[in-house]
Amino acid sequence: MKAMILAAGKGTRVRPITYTIPKPLIPILQKPVMEFLVDLLRRHGFKEIMVNVSHLADEIENYFRDGQRFGVEISYSFEGSIEDGQLIGKALGSAGGMKKIQDFNPFFDDTFVVLCGDALIDLDLSEAVKWHKEKGAIATVVMKSVPKEEVSSYGVVVTDEMDRIRAFQEKPSVEEALSTSINTGIYIFEPEIFDYIPSGCEYDIGSQLFPHLVEIGAPFYGITMDFEWVDIGKVPDYWRAIRSVLLGEVKNVPIPGREVAPGIYTGLNVAVNWDKVHIEGPVYIGGMTRIEDGATIIGPTMIGPSCSICSNSYVSNSVIFEYSRLGRGVRLVDKLVFGRYCVDKLGASIDVQAAALDWLITDARQAVGDPPEEHQAIADILSTS
Repeated sequence: MKAMILAAGKGTRVRPITYTIPKPLIPILQKPVMEFLVDLLRRHGFKEIMVNVSHLADEIENYFRDGQRFGVEISYSFEGSIEDGQLIGKALGSAGGMKKIQDFNPFFDDTFVVLCGDALIDLDLSEAVKWHKEKGAIATVVMKSVPKEEVSSYGVVVTDEMDRIRAFQEKPSVEEALSTSINTGIYIFEPEIFDYIPSGCEYDIGSQLFPHLVEIGAPFYGITMDFEWVDIGKVPDYWRAIRSVLLGEVKNVPIPGREVAPGIYTGLNVAVNWDKVHIEGPVYIGGMTRIEDGATIIGPTMIGPSCSICSNSYVSNSVIFEYSRLGRGVRLVDKLVFGRYCVDKLGASIDVQAAALDWLITDARQAVGDPPEEHQAIADILSTS
C-alpha cells in the first residue's frame, strides 16, 4: 500500500529549532518525529512512501535516503528551485504537493494515506482504512475527541449522524465550537481526489480542498478514533511532547539509553560523579555529556548528547539540545536551549549571543576561558537565587 508524508513546510511556529532542523527531523529523545511515522506506516503494510520536501530538503533526504534501512521504499518530490547554486524552497501547499507527484506520473492508484510529518501517533491505520472503504468515501479525516476547553487550539470538524463532514471551524472559542472532534492531519483518500485539485499552483488540503468537498456534497467522512496523538506544531507542543515521553504517557516511544537509577536514563559514556550531583527523574542525559559536581537536574528534563553542565548549575523541567554548554551557576527553569537560543515554554526566545549572555549558554565545542569578574559575580548571584 502507498502513503505520503507531508514534509515541505517551513515550521515557522517551531522556530528557532527549524532554522537549522527541518520539522520532520525534530528529535523526540534523539529519534526524528518522522521516523516514528515511517515505522507506523511499515507496521500497517504501507511500504511505498512519497515525501514532499522543500525547506532544508537535503537534511530529510540525507537522513532517510531510499528508506531501505527502515524497511520501506521512499522517494521525494522537491518543491522549489535553485538560485545561485542554492536550493530555495517554495512549498506548493499540502494538496498541491500531492498533485505534483500525481501529475509527474500517476503514483496513487488505489486507496492511500496522507500524514502530516509533525506528530507522534499510535493509530490503527488498518482499521481506519477499512472504515473508509466501507463508507465508500473519496476522502476521510481521522479525528480525535478532546476536552471542550481545549478546542480553541485546534481545527474542529463538524459531522452529521452519518459521519459525513458538514463544516470546519478553525480554532473556535469554547462557546462557538460545534464539536469536540479535531482534525489530526491524518487523511485517507481515493485516487479520484485528484479531480478536485488544480495543477501547477499552491493548494491546501484543509483550507481549500476540504471546504470544496463539503460544498459539492462529495462522499467525505470523518472517523473519531481513540489513539495517542502528540502534535509538535508549536514550541509549547514540542515541550509537552518531550514531557509526555519522559513521564511515560506515550506508549510507543521508549526512553533510550540505560536506566542508571530510578527514572534516570543515560546514553554512552556520560561523565558524572553521581555522589556529587542531585538529579531527580524523569531525566534523559545524552551520551558524551559531562555533568560537573554540584549540578542539580530536576525532571522531566532532557539533556542532549555532548553537552556540558557546569558546576552549581540548576536545570528543571527543561529541554537542552546537543552541544549546549551551561556555564557555572546557570539557573534554567521551564526553558528550551537550542544553539544560541533560550526559549521559554510559551515560545518566546532570546538570542543569548546578541544579548551578550553567551558566557552563560554557549556551544560546548567552543573553548571557554574564565569569565570576567563582573560575569562571575552575576553567576554567583544566579546560583543562589
